[in-house]
Amino acid sequence: VTDTCIPEEEAMRRIERQVLKFWKQADKEKKSYFPYEYMYQLIRSGALKESYDIDPKDSWVIAACEKGLPIFTPGWEDSTLGNIFVAHVIRKEVSNFGVVKPGVEQMAALVEWYQANTKTQSLGFFQIGGGIAGDFPICVVPLITQDLKQSCRLWGYFCQISDSTTSYGSYSGAVPNEKITWGKLDPQTPRFIIESDASIVAPLIFSYVLGK
Repeated sequence: VTDTCIPEEEAMRRIERQVLKFWKQADKEKKSYFPYEYMYQLIRSGALKESYDIDPKDSWVIAACEKGLPIFTPGWEDSTLGNIFVAHVIRKEVSNFGVVKPGVEQMAALVEWYQANTKTQSLGFFQIGGGIAGDFPICVVPLITQDLKQSCRLWGYFCQISDSTTSYGSYSGAVPNEKITWGKLDPQTPRFIIESDASIVAPLIFSYVLGK
């Protein structure tokens, strides 16, 4: 998508010019934030409002911002914005890499969030696609139980929409049952894999859940 559909100047560079101000401000104040927190600062500033191409009511990022929900972005360093951030540090426009909290700190925050939100009930895991976006957050459970040596609830539900070829022992194509042996799911955990195009299936599921 990035290579073929997103115009460099109209999207990436426009965001760069605005978010750089927040990176510099945090640098000046010797503060550090997660990638999503910078996006929330940018949204709340209204700096990009004139450039909106859709109704803000249809933006899931703005909705998450309004609700104050954390957005964990594993592998952010491999994103276009992550590359841009590195360039500004190399050019000394931002003095250090610590201005943006790294992935390991995101995992620590996820552990805290998961423990706080599973005290009285379990959480479900709905995954679209494969890769690090799914592997990173689901690993919070074995981290707590195997590395922290603390007890916690396993994921109470699992569903993945994937177009990857099913293959045992892989990441994106692994069947849900393998997550039982990895200590992420319980044998009784409801688990499903939908082999289809997420752009078709996800909206149908969301509409059903929302009763629309």
